[in-house]
Amino acid sequence: MKKAIDTGRITPLPDGTIDAETADAQWARNTLQPRRAPEHKPPTPQRAQAKPEQVIPDPGTPPLPTGGTSLLQARTVNEVLKAQLNKVELAQRKGELVDRAQAVSHVFKLARTERDAWLNWPARISAQMAARLNVDAHALHVALDAAVREHLQELGELRPRVD
Repeated sequence: MKKAIDTGRITPLPDGTIDAETADAQWARNTLQPRRAPEHKPPTPQRAQAKPEQVIPDPGTPPLPTGGTSLLQARTVNEVLKAQLNKVELAQRKGELVDRAQAVSHVFKLARTERDAWLNWPARISAQMAARLNVDAHALHVALDAAVREHLQELGELRPRVD
C-alpha cells in the first residue's frame, strides 16, 4: 500500500486514510495492464512534472512506420524457414533425398550404357535377321547401323533438365 502511495498509483485522503472505492479506481487507472499499451494521463499533484526534453506520446497517434519488416513478420519468416529446414533434414535422414551430383552422374552412366547397347545391337542381330529375310547380311547390318545411329543422334539432341 505504501509503495502504491509513494509511486502515485493511489492518493490518500487529507487525513491520511484511504477510500477503498477511490483507491480501486485509481489503482485500475494507474497500473499497467499486461499486454496493453499504457494510458496517457495527466500528472497528479504528487508526481513530478515531465522534463521539457521528454516527449510523452499521444495514445491516439499511430506508431511511426519503420519502412522495414516488423518484428512479428521477421519472426514468422524465421519460423517458416526453420520448419522448411527441419522438413528437409527429416527427408534426408529418411533417405528420401539424393545428392544432385550423384544423380546426374548416375543418369549419365545409364544413358551411356543404353547408347552403347543400341550401337552394338545391329552387329548382333543383323546376321540372324538376314537369314530369316533371305537378304545380304552385310547390307542389312549397314542399314540397321545407319538407322540406329540416326535415331540415337535425334535422342541426343534432347536435353533433359535436372534442376
